[in-house]
Amino acid sequence: MAESGTARDLSDALRRSDPRLSKYNPLPRILTFDDFNQGTNGWVELSGNYDGTGSLDSIDPQFIDMRPPQLSNANFFDVGTHGAVTGTYSLKLATRPQAGHTAVGIRRLTMAARGLVQIEAYLCYKAEATLGGGIENNTFGEITFDANQHPSEAQFGAFTVATDICGDGGIRYHNVMRFQNTDEDHRLVRRWMYPTVPEPTPHERLGEHHDYGPLADFTAPNPADWATVADDQETCYNEVPTKTNWHYIRFVIDTEARRNVELQFNDRVIDLRDVPVPPYPDRWKALGNLLNFYFSVRTLSNHRNFLFIDSVVISTDW
Repeated sequence: MAESGTARDLSDALRRSDPRLSKYNPLPRILTFDDFNQGTNGWVELSGNYDGTGSLDSIDPQFIDMRPPQLSNANFFDVGTHGAVTGTYSLKLATRPQAGHTAVGIRRLTMAARGLVQIEAYLCYKAEATLGGGIENNTFGEITFDANQHPSEAQFGAFTVATDICGDGGIRYHNVMRFQNTDEDHRLVRRWMYPTVPEPTPHERLGEHHDYGPLADFTAPNPADWATVADDQETCYNEVPTKTNWHYIRFVIDTEARRNVELQFNDRVIDLRDVPVPPYPDRWKALGNLLNFYFSVRTLSNHRNFLFIDSVVISTDW
């Protein structure tokens, strides 16, 4: 139901009066405002499905160790407690120090209607900050320390913002945007990418053999199944791994048309209307009106990668 002009003006004024919300640009109805100073707000580890035998051994290897989100005050060895954009705590996703490892935080909701849905957040990505940090001769990958760029920037792989949606008689699909910071050779690529295939799950492969290992990319394991939508993305890594500058991200989708709409990262806005959203070929049961959101971080080096999320706003035009 569309708001009248007066109602919209009033809601905008109320939002602007709240310093926590005023940094966001939500659609008319706010579904969730997750301020991690108040706790994890329903963001949990993504765990794989398992069968009814009572054993977790049936979980697919790529889903078995995705590490739970944790509250963090961003404490570093050199500067102490950094805190978040507002307040002390952010939500932290942390990989293991193993190339290919992924950490995921997911928020599970359902839809009361169809239409535009938007997820906004302030986030910061970093490789683990330690003295030495696996950097030799002030060089890692293609970056040599020059008092501007820091080699740890090449130790960070990628972060992703995505959905998992099902409705309209069991049609399931994922809207996915990934910032790929480096490639597997630790060269900076800094591009936005999306998968051209649905995420593989045990449902459509039940009883079939697959060779996905625990470090496989669970969103789309085959690198050939990723395409670039925009490159040359400027970010603010800010010279060393303990300077946490926060980036604004806004991702808009349309659950009525089942398509991507727009991505904003800081001041850059990318039109996604021509970016395909591949559905699963079969209809799904037990997922009516599914509306899930997740963030993930994936390391491509043997160094822990972190994604800090200050707060998240999910809004709609329903």
